[in-house]
Formats: sequence, structure tokens, C-alpha cells
Amino acid sequence: MQSSKGTIVVYAIIGLAIIGVVTQLFSNTASFLTSIFTMLGFSIVVFALLYFFIFKKRSGGTSDESKKYKQAVKQSKAKYKQPQQNKSPSTSKSPKSFPFKKKQNKRPSHLRVIDGNKSKRKNRASF
Repeated sequence: MQSSKGTIVVYAIIGLAIIGVVTQLFSNTASFLTSIFTMLGFSIVVFALLYFFIFKKRSGGTSDESKKYKQAVKQSKAKYKQPQQNKSPSTSKSPKSFPFKKKQNKRPSHLRVIDGNKSKRKNRASF
């Protein structure tokens, strides 16, 4: 019973607020819009201040993990860097007469083969 009285009061306050906003909108539109834009501007300024001074420090922009991540990204970009091609008008019109090279299969450097003894069987039942 206590919670139903509380919900009725909350609904009544919300209803009165809606009625007040609608009457303010129709009776004094310029003042209403100015107050709305003022509130929006103030909230944006407060959010920007909180973001730049509190949240950015907390996110760990200079933490050890982010330094390691940036270093890994730099290494990856250096490893898989693609050569930039200059496209000039004279080279695009001329036919290309490059000999086709056979693509060599190169094993990736981060993968390696571990030799094992497949012929040797373990007796796992003895463990």
C-alpha cells in the first residue's frame, strides 16, 4: 500500500510538470526556448569539463598497457607497410610492361613448426 501511494505522488508530479511545460511553451515561447538552450549549453559545458579533467585521467591515457599497445601498433604498421604509389597522369595512360613475377610462399615469422615423434605412442592408461 505504501508503494502505490508513492507511485501516485510521482505520477502526479510528472503530470504537473508536463502541464507546466506545455503552458510555458504556448504562453511564453521565447522565454521557454531561451531557458531550454541555456540549460543545454550549461550541461554541455559541465560535461566537457568533467570529461577533459576527470574521465580522461581515469582512462589511463599514459598507462603502461597503452604504451605497450601503441608500440605494438607501430611495429605492426612497420611490418605490414604497403608502398605508396604515386599516380601521375603520364604513368596512368602508359601501358604497363612489367614482367610477372612468381609469388613466393613465405612462411609467416610468428609461426614455427615443432617437430614431434608421432611414431612414439604414449601409454596413457598407466598414468
